Amino acid sequence: MRELAVHLYGELVGNLVGESWRDFDFAISCAAIERFGLGSTVLSESVPLLAKQPRGKAARRRNFFEELLPEGVIRQRLAERARVESADTLGLLAEYGGDVAGAVKIFDTSREDPREVPRVSALSEAQVGELLDDVAAFPLGNVPDYGKASLAGVQEKVLLARIDGHWAQCLNGYASTHIVKPVSRVYPDMIFNEEYGLRLARAVGLVSYESWIETFDGVDALVIERYDRDSSVPGGRIHQEDMNQVLGASGVEKYQERGGKVSLRRIAEVLRRVHGDVGASFLLEHVTLAVAIGNLDLHAKNLSLLHPPDGSISLAPAYDIVPLAHYPNIDSRMAMAINGVYEFGKLTIGDLVAEAEAWGMSQGAAQDRIDHFLSRLYDALTRETPHPRAHPTLVKSILEGPLWGPAAQ
Repeated sequence: MRELAVHLYGELVGNLVGESWRDFDFAISCAAIERFGLGSTVLSESVPLLAKQPRGKAARRRNFFEELLPEGVIRQRLAERARVESADTLGLLAEYGGDVAGAVKIFDTSREDPREVPRVSALSEAQVGELLDDVAAFPLGNVPDYGKASLAGVQEKVLLARIDGHWAQCLNGYASTHIVKPVSRVYPDMIFNEEYGLRLARAVGLVSYESWIETFDGVDALVIERYDRDSSVPGGRIHQEDMNQVLGASGVEKYQERGGKVSLRRIAEVLRRVHGDVGASFLLEHVTLAVAIGNLDLHAKNLSLLHPPDGSISLAPAYDIVPLAHYPNIDSRMAMAINGVYEFGKLTIGDLVAEAEAWGMSQGAAQDRIDHFLSRLYDALTRETPHPRAHPTLVKSILEGPLWGPAAQ
């Protein structure tokens, strides 16, 4: 029987207990209920802190922890490094649960020293370049024996800490502060397009964190400040959960057509419940941005809730904002339907308004929100110039999208 301790904001909130990924469950601690309150969703909307948990919800509880791990080839590399099967959720979390999305920290209680001191190792510019050049050997930047980090997703990336203006490798679960993405061999302009998308999102108020292109000893990369890290909070981490975790969806079910567990309407219902009309309005701006710039990949794992220590809940900043519609060999369907429409080229402002109405917004309020948002976004498009290595017709491609021009309505 394996047992992993789960910590949140310095409190043991419970233990993962079981023989395998098929049967483990989360046993909540009394101390967590005393600190955060009976029924608190500070850990997850799917895993409220209850003294007696519904047996029928065990799969939902397992899914929350499963979704802390990456997908695809990155997960396989981490499994090979840990000498466990890629399906072994407990084995992977035991090895890489020290630094995950949000403020959760997971330890293997069977080890001699489950609290081995987290620390950093300073990196030169050339050493960062080496990590980016060989992401297969160092998945997520993890080094043998001391790398303890996991982050969901399929895109190659390295997790680093920025300390006093210098880069450092995170060891034994030290909280990374930045995500660093290398140039894609398949789509060499993609990180430069994403940098532009992030700049636009920052200009219209959907992003507050910093991002930039940096060259490490001749190796270009996109650097993204983690919004779930905050040095003013004890432990330096802000908890978050993505909408797959909230809605009980797993892996590729982040796409609406792969299982039907997620949809913008279901996400809006969650946001209205936990954050009122403000949450739904922010979601509408997230969705409008995605359609306006051709970000086809706005799936459920790219929308998240923040759970700060004070118990409040809000929609997390936008992230993974990548214009994709200009690529001829990428599926032109949205990750989630808007007013029942998946095909990017067929979407209209009217579809956005109708989708928002289905969430409970009035037609007039939705139309005004969208109009004002697109006006701000257009101003940003005219001011901001893409990186020289971005797609050469990126702005033109965006402005030829379905929300712009006389046919937009």
